[in-house]
Amino acid sequence: MADRLEGEARRAALEELAAAGWRPVEGRDAIARSFKFKTFNEAFAFMTRVALKAERMDHHPEWFNVYNRVDIALTTHDCNGLSALDVALAKFIDKAAPAAVS
Repeated sequence: MADRLEGEARRAALEELAAAGWRPVEGRDAIARSFKFKTFNEAFAFMTRVALKAERMDHHPEWFNVYNRVDIALTTHDCNGLSALDVALAKFIDKAAPAAVS
């Protein structure tokens, strides 16, 4: 079971992720980010890369896709909040999205 991020570790992680475009989700201990790609194929390829990593981590995002947009929310249900798993997956997601236009 993952431990909930707290204290300085939480502050530092959220500050770093905010600089990359992640934002808190209102009413939940979660973070979210939207990605927009040029085409559906680029969005789907991105989702595939993230899905493969998430499966290896056994940590799956909440996401929504319409055409070239992918909205992602991350939280850890085992600890009912943000954990190091969310931070690691968010960092991977940022690296997996070089084709994102916003």
